[in-house]
Amino acid sequence: MTPDDALATSARLMSEFAVRTGLSAPKQRAERYLWTDAFAVCNFIELFRRTRDEKYLRYATDLIDQVHRVLGRYRDDDARRGWISGLDEEAGRSHPTAGGLRIGKPLKERDANEPVDERLEWDRDGQYFHYLTKWMHALCQAALFIGEAAYARWAVELGERAFAGFARGPRSGEVVGLCCMHR
Repeated sequence: MTPDDALATSARLMSEFAVRTGLSAPKQRAERYLWTDAFAVCNFIELFRRTRDEKYLRYATDLIDQVHRVLGRYRDDDARRGWISGLDEEAGRSHPTAGGLRIGKPLKERDANEPVDERLEWDRDGQYFHYLTKWMHALCQAALFIGEAAYARWAVELGERAFAGFARGPRSGEVVGLCCMHR
């Protein structure tokens, strides 16, 4: 495969992704998945860098906005409403990552008093540290390439929230480590 063929294949795959996920033709309620979307932002930026086709830059920025609007808020089947951060609408739009981001799995996260079902855990939504770091990377890439300072600020806010939610301080000689994130 020649570099031109590889570029054409990448462009086709990413354009299909944009259609399939509701990015280029918005669906009633966009479904987002943080891990895949982080890779897609980086891919769209690279496609723009190589082709100078503005649609790829638009896809990258639209995807960032859509991820924040969908995954920065509670799910429709959750009793809680609004931004995960608890901020009002205006502040939430300005700081969409301040409360973290859901990953976009099909089932809502388990309630604190709900028993663990090993089979269902793989499909449960919530916040996973490695997904959040992948999104921070995508935001940093967008900030560097596009020159939008807000993306860098959102990456830092997400990092602060992820660290606060996952890092545990030492207790009488206990080693600092990672634990699951609770809101």
